Amino acid sequence: MIRAVAILGLSLGVGSASADVLQTSSGPVQVTPMIEGLDTPWAIGILPDGTFLVTERDGELLYVANGQADRVKGVPKVATRGQGGLLDVTVARDFAQSREVFLTYSKPQKNGAGTALAVARLSKDGHRLTKLRVLFEAVPGGSSGRHFGSRVVEAEDGTLFVTIGDRGDRPAAQDRSNLMGTIIRINRDGTVPADNPFVGDANSRPEIWTYGHRNPQGAGLDAQGRLWVSEHGAKGGDEVNLIAPGQNYGWPIISYGVHYSGQKIGDGTAKPGLEQPQHYWDPSIAPSGLMVYSGKLWPQWADNIFVGSLKFDYIARLAGTPLREVEHIEGSETDRVRDIVEAADGSIWFISVGQGVVYRMTPGS
Repeated sequence: MIRAVAILGLSLGVGSASADVLQTSSGPVQVTPMIEGLDTPWAIGILPDGTFLVTERDGELLYVANGQADRVKGVPKVATRGQGGLLDVTVARDFAQSREVFLTYSKPQKNGAGTALAVARLSKDGHRLTKLRVLFEAVPGGSSGRHFGSRVVEAEDGTLFVTIGDRGDRPAAQDRSNLMGTIIRINRDGTVPADNPFVGDANSRPEIWTYGHRNPQGAGLDAQGRLWVSEHGAKGGDEVNLIAPGQNYGWPIISYGVHYSGQKIGDGTAKPGLEQPQHYWDPSIAPSGLMVYSGKLWPQWADNIFVGSLKFDYIARLAGTPLREVEHIEGSETDRVRDIVEAADGSIWFISVGQGVVYRMTPGS
């Protein structure tokens, strides 16, 4: 049984025992709960020593170590409206030296909220963030509680990618004078890299790397260092995109979905100068976290893309050229999968919002 513990006013369980088994194309896998009793968890950040961080959308950051979970103090104030709140957490590549972690969240602003990125140092005991500073915020944001996007990925060169949704303002995703519906790229000190594609363009924000996105909530690098994202369509038209600098990914001019009213979106599914998705879903699966797998524990899954489904309660495995969905990994544990990451040992960790649990997946016996 999972041991229930009271933690700073929380009633959480930290995984210490039984694992369930799911059947996959690579044989049985064990799925072990690592922490239970979470309230709308959003992201996982695994530290080099095997301890880990979990964000909860209401603004809590939890540090889990040695069977104990504690609230982390010093988290920035968040606007918890609609889909907003404390969202992604990413552990810096040089954490062993810097102890830095990156957080994305909906930052309160005069007229609402905007997607923001902050960096802070985690204390050695994991209980406090210090030297917090905001590296970036999307200004102006907006009053809508929708489409914050909000994954942060550290590229191999140390720059940071942040995904930002269109905030429900569809035309804004085609207007490079604002940051809605974009993926941005900045340096770790918050400055803009000189080789960003729109630097020097008076009509564009220099942080923009790509635009024409609806609500990208999954992002990860492949073995070549390329950025892949998963993003929500409207009614149909969820996408997996391979990101290339300066490109327009089409929203809302083209889409494989339709408006919730059933009306056509834009000009159809393709148009010159607009990027096509590497894969799309219709009907929508509501994709969130995305991870490109190394193959460390499951060599046959090397370079496969894993995407969590919030709507249909499974983990999608995608492979091949052209990219296609080749497997559903599913069970009671995959209830609204919000995030999915690979640990240093090759195990696959994921968040089930429906269960309020972080799970660890390893090869079964």
